[in-house]
Amino acid sequence: MSRRHAQLGFDFFDAAPAASDSSSSVAAVAPAPTATAPSTPVPSFTQSVTTAVSQLFTQVFSPVLTPAFVPVPPKPAADDTRPSRGRTAVRARTAVLFSRLEDLGLRGVDALVLMRTRTVMVSLIGRTLRIHEGYAEAPESVLRAIVAFATARNKTERTTAREAILAFDVERGPTARRQEPARPGDVAMIAQLMEAHRELNAKWFAGTLAVIPLRLSGKMATRLGHYDPGSRHMSPEIVMSRTHITRHGWREAMHTLLHEMVHQWQHETGQPVDHGTAFRQKAREVGITPAARRDVTPLERRRTGKVG
Repeated sequence: MSRRHAQLGFDFFDAAPAASDSSSSVAAVAPAPTATAPSTPVPSFTQSVTTAVSQLFTQVFSPVLTPAFVPVPPKPAADDTRPSRGRTAVRARTAVLFSRLEDLGLRGVDALVLMRTRTVMVSLIGRTLRIHEGYAEAPESVLRAIVAFATARNKTERTTAREAILAFDVERGPTARRQEPARPGDVAMIAQLMEAHRELNAKWFAGTLAVIPLRLSGKMATRLGHYDPGSRHMSPEIVMSRTHITRHGWREAMHTLLHEMVHQWQHETGQPVDHGTAFRQKAREVGITPAARRDVTPLERRRTGKVG
């Protein structure tokens, strides 16, 4: 029986009895013939022809006029253990989370968006709060930290809330890094960078930093280098711009490498990987520019004395 018929109280397959049931019901109601009943008269020729035509008509057209109803087997029940990824389910989860956050004191936010990313966990853009979907079922303490992050009045409050948010482990899933084809000279250059990492580690970090992969990239248009903290599925790595090294020289490349090693030090000591107070203080200690950006003079201008 289909679900629609059950809700409306109809069952089209049981409403009409089958042909065999109908004949048996009629036989039970019809009176039995008696011995005194007159014998059946012999039918005339016209009656015989009419009966034969009627039987032929029934045999030919009955299957067409009275098709058999074949019940459709019910669909198997859905597996309730698997989380739904449809739009309706996402809207429902978003609404429930938004309501919970408002109950915990969230104000000044007009919209909530659940997202699936590997890097950004919580962000506030204008009056829209974006949250990684892994926090939808987070405990109340983590949700309070999200509220504190969204309503923070200064950087100190926001940093404290951020640490509490990141302490909650969210499954980000494995994501393969994009691999670029190697170019001539990459092997030798990477070997030199690895040796420079070892020397700078011993000089400025007492050799406490882990040995991690270093990779060259030809797709960095504006960045000189990048530290990737990795995840449970991938190890951390430092990526250096190949153009930066060849265009600006080894000295500037060492400055960039040391910059990324400060980020590595932040990550390995449990600090946020940013350009905040801790970064600036450590950058001054190791003798690099305490900022996220710096001006780099190309080798051509430096050699000709044309700067600016």
